Amino acid sequence: MTATTVNDAEVAKFTSMAEEWWDPKGKFKPLHKFNPVRLSYIRDHLIRQFGRDATSIRPFEGISILDVGCGGGLLCEPLTRLGATVTGIDAAERNIAIARIHAEKAGLAIDYRATTSEALVAAGERFDVVLNMEVVEHVDNVPLYMKSCADLVAPGGLMFTATLNRTARSWALAIVGAEYVLRWLPRGTHDWKKFLTPEEIGAQLRRNGLKVIDQTGVTFNPLADEWRASADMAVNYMVLAERPAAA
Repeated sequence: MTATTVNDAEVAKFTSMAEEWWDPKGKFKPLHKFNPVRLSYIRDHLIRQFGRDATSIRPFEGISILDVGCGGGLLCEPLTRLGATVTGIDAAERNIAIARIHAEKAGLAIDYRATTSEALVAAGERFDVVLNMEVVEHVDNVPLYMKSCADLVAPGGLMFTATLNRTARSWALAIVGAEYVLRWLPRGTHDWKKFLTPEEIGAQLRRNGLKVIDQTGVTFNPLADEWRASADMAVNYMVLAERPAAA
């Protein structure tokens, strides 16, 4: 059998919630609240990496972006509005159907596909930017998944990875707190044993020819009711890596 990164149980879990992707008060409410900080991080680094005008309405014209595990398109749509050529892929066909309908209603041209990162590698595709956001903790065969995502990054391009650290604090906050006490997420959304440390993510990136150039924690401020970038990487964090430009 061909190796795959797809975890059927995870696909079924997110398929069952697909109708709620665009409900800011539904099961994806935490992701809606998380979206501004990750979009800001992506935008700032793309402007720096590709020398774009930060005051432009559409600074990402001509930049190709792949969102792996795109869900309903919460990142795809704003990045398309900023001018990027966006491809969104997801192993759950229902997620892709929801994403297509929402994009069509918004008048946005986004290339949504029900497929996997390893399938795109087999087809020889490459992108200026690969987004690997809140996905790696839900896949099977992490080494294959990280290799396939890295292989999709063009020379001089970037990969953003966002995930959860495997610490005692992440178990207390992301599992017990978020799923059982505050009920921000349905129970069973995450498996703490599948969380990866920044060191493990960094090792996977370097093993596949990418160079880590930035990392940041993301913490929740209850008084402001918002997520913010932070030096604290004990729970949520993002890592940015670059594929060196061809000589």
